[in-house]
Amino acid sequence: MVLTCPHCNKDHHIKNNQIPEGVTKVRCKECKKEFPLNLASKEKKQTQSPRKIAVALSKGGVGKTTTAVNLSAGLAMAGHKVLLVDTDTQGQSGFMLGVNPRAGLTEFINRELSEEETLCKARENLWLLSGGKSIAGLKRVIDRKDFGGEKTLAENLTRIEKNFDYIIIDTSPGWDPIIVNVLFYAHEVLTPVSLEVMTLQGLVEFLKSMSSIQKYNKELSLSYILPTFFDKRVRKSNGILSKLEDLYGDNICSPIRYNVRLSEAPANGQTIYEFAPGCNGAQDYRDLVRKVTGNGKLFT
Repeated sequence: MVLTCPHCNKDHHIKNNQIPEGVTKVRCKECKKEFPLNLASKEKKQTQSPRKIAVALSKGGVGKTTTAVNLSAGLAMAGHKVLLVDTDTQGQSGFMLGVNPRAGLTEFINRELSEEETLCKARENLWLLSGGKSIAGLKRVIDRKDFGGEKTLAENLTRIEKNFDYIIIDTSPGWDPIIVNVLFYAHEVLTPVSLEVMTLQGLVEFLKSMSSIQKYNKELSLSYILPTFFDKRVRKSNGILSKLEDLYGDNICSPIRYNVRLSEAPANGQTIYEFAPGCNGAQDYRDLVRKVTGNGKLFT
């Protein structure tokens, strides 16, 4: 959902459930002036501006790609048009979806091929801009730019974003020009956090780095923290989960329980909903889709 300030034309991206009942006016964060809350024009503009969610954390092995793929697939199953953008050199999103695109994000940004040739339809309502080894070359292209390199991704995705309701961006571990580009484009960040001490340290470092981007991308916010690999039998899992809930409150999503089916599904080129629809992993990712959409009645 997008609200546009009539005084300074600043767009503010918010979720439907963030607006309390009875509110008729809002205040612009940019110019600090109040303006009426016009739901009709707000909903109309939302059809032209998708929600842009980056699945990101500097640390690897926390379930970023598993989350990006299954969140995207779940949103598509719910009837939303979804674009999954894979910015990782490993290109595992395509593997997990059982597709092998001949082109992807690099060719799209360099305009070597048309949009139709780079966008791969992976499922009903779900399209993929795949990653892979060519992403390393894309990093070099960005590095060689004298200025504006941090907006390379945004400048190109803007060409097609109006066709989608959600743009989900899978990221690689570490901090490089690609993740900077992602955070200059995204409005929301979903951070998977495996329930171990080292990941908590990685979360703190990532948030420090993200804050430097927020100075320039005012719409960027940490919207969701997703605990992963949750095992009730392990005492430290419960302790770390409690600590996260104390620190981040409503930003915490229901945890993704440890489930072997989640690791088996990619070998079959299937999402967890296709491979084992009744398992804990499928149930937990359905809960995530409900949280993101704000629709608790989905899949019931």
